[in-house]
Amino acid sequence: METQTIIELSNVNFGFPDQRPILTEASLSIEKGAFYLLQGPSGVGKSTFLRLFNRLEEPRSGEIRFKGKLLSDYPPPRLRRSLLYIQQTPAVVDGSVEDNLLLPFSFKTNLHLKKPSRRKIEALLEQVHLHGVAMNDHARTLSVGQLQRLCLVRGLLLDPEVLLLDEPTSALDQESAMAVMALLAQLNRESHLTVLSVAHQIFRQGDVAYRHLQLKDGRIEGTP
Repeated sequence: METQTIIELSNVNFGFPDQRPILTEASLSIEKGAFYLLQGPSGVGKSTFLRLFNRLEEPRSGEIRFKGKLLSDYPPPRLRRSLLYIQQTPAVVDGSVEDNLLLPFSFKTNLHLKKPSRRKIEALLEQVHLHGVAMNDHARTLSVGQLQRLCLVRGLLLDPEVLLLDEPTSALDQESAMAVMALLAQLNRESHLTVLSVAHQIFRQGDVAYRHLQLKDGRIEGTP
C-alpha cells in the first residue's frame, strides 16, 4: 500500500526567549496511519512540540502542513478536532462524567456533530478499564489516572484523524496503561488512526510497528 504523508514539517524553528531552542531547522514527515513514540530528555520541549501541530504554539519560521495545506489555512476549531491534543494533566469541568464526555459537543463550533451513543461511550470506558465509573459520577471524585483515561475517551469520541498524546499513561498502573495502549493500537490498526505520543514507558501491543522519534538539541531524529 502506498504511504501518504499527513503532516509535514519543513525547516521549522521554535523556542522561547532566553531559552535553548526546541527546534532548529527541523524537518519531518508523519505518515498517515502510523504510530509514533516521541522520546527525549526531560525539559527538552516534547510537550511544546506536540502543541505546534494544532497551533497552540506557532513556529518562529518554517512551515507545518496538514494533508498538504498550511495549518493556518484551517479554521482552528476544525484543525483541533482533526489533530487532537490531549495534555498530560487532565482538564475537566465541574460536573458529571457524562457532562465531561459530551462537553465538546456543546461547543458552538461542534453543534453540527452527532453525539455518540451511550453504547459507544460505555464500550470505550470498558476498554480503558473505567467500567466501574458511572455516567452520573462527579468527575472531580475520580483519581488522576481515571481522569487521564476519561479525557482520552472524550477525545476519541470526536473521531480525530491524528491523536497527539502527552504521556497518556503517566498516572496509570501497568494493567490500566496496557489497556490504554491496547485500545490505541487497535484504533491505529483497524481505523488507521495516526498517533503521535510522548512516551516515557513503552508497552508492546500486538503487531503495531511503533516508530521512534527522538527530540534532542533542537533536532528530530528517528524512524522515517
